[in-house]
Amino acid sequence: MKHLNFCLCLLLLLATPASAGDALDELLVALEPFARLSGAFTQEQYDDRGTSLGRSSGTFRLLRPDYFAWDIAAPDSQLVIAGPQFLWHHDRDLATVTRRRLDSSASITPLEILAADREAIARRLTVSREEGGFLLEPVPGEDVGFSRLRLRFTGDLVSGMEVLDNLGQRLVIEFSSLDLAPDLTEADFAFVPPPGADLFYHD
Repeated sequence: MKHLNFCLCLLLLLATPASAGDALDELLVALEPFARLSGAFTQEQYDDRGTSLGRSSGTFRLLRPDYFAWDIAAPDSQLVIAGPQFLWHHDRDLATVTRRRLDSSASITPLEILAADREAIARRLTVSREEGGFLLEPVPGEDVGFSRLRLRFTGDLVSGMEVLDNLGQRLVIEFSSLDLAPDLTEADFAFVPPPGADLFYHD
């Protein structure tokens, strides 16, 4: 199955230095107004030597606290969609559907940070400010699925994200066409496997 990375977060930059606790508070305050969000993305993945492994693009949508969808349109067609219980991955080209149960011990995908509460972030991640954004890193001993996540923005809107995974591969994402008040409901994140798809349930 194709290796898939996906992510999204919003943030607020303040000019004065801050402690780790202050940075976390500022991140959560910045995320609070964005209960619904949609937009477009492009992403490029690099190996541990900096060689490009491929570029893709598509759209995303989010509904706090429990729902997100990441829809890759090119060069292949894939959908990742999550609700309170399950994470679904539909590879349309291969006609496969994978389902995994979400729980507090699982790795954190970068998109899930947008919906995480203070306790979850503070327990598993450290947050610090740096020029142009925030840096999130796992607390020692916590496996969150990545070793470093940088958030970048222009003005008060997210403009991109850079994720370094545990194998040294890097994912660079650029965001565009953001809608801060899309007309979304929980029904927009309902997923039913299409007829004929091969199903792989890891519950």
